[in-house]
Amino acid sequence: MALLCLAAMPAAAQSPFPVEIGGPYSLTDQFGQTRTQADPNGQAQLVFFGYANCLNICSAALPLMAQVVDDLAADGIAVTPVMITVAPDQDTVETMGAPLAAIHPDFIGLTGDTDALQVAYDAFNVAVEPLFQDPEYGWIYSHGSFLHLLDGDGDTLTLLPPVLDVTKAAQIARSYLTPQG
Repeated sequence: MALLCLAAMPAAAQSPFPVEIGGPYSLTDQFGQTRTQADPNGQAQLVFFGYANCLNICSAALPLMAQVVDDLAADGIAVTPVMITVAPDQDTVETMGAPLAAIHPDFIGLTGDTDALQVAYDAFNVAVEPLFQDPEYGWIYSHGSFLHLLDGDGDTLTLLPPVLDVTKAAQIARSYLTPQG
């Protein structure tokens, strides 16, 4: 009987996730411009919560994002790579641009004050916790690890674990996106 009830629900009421993932936020990019969850050019986005100088999961996730973006671009699918910082003390407007540009020239880094960042963390169900302070690299944080694929309006399409290879991650993203033309 429960299956019949679910089948009778309109598609818009169904979600691929057991919880709401995504929502509005307003943060500042590495150019000092305000950005929200919607891409200003209407492009899809691949969003990750991390930090520009992270030596752990970010050092795998950020390059994966860049490779997926390039793989999709070869098929005419424009996707903007976006990192929302979990370390606003380390990732400032002045400091996050260069390390992100070294990974991909289109990378957007977002930062903000504690309250503005918490809105984004809450919207995407990302828990951020300082673990310890490294004498060379500063604070090391525990944070989310999924890549969030968003449409141009900022709605979540799917999540990608950063353990996927480029081919599989791009294949999954491609199934949600169409070439622009």
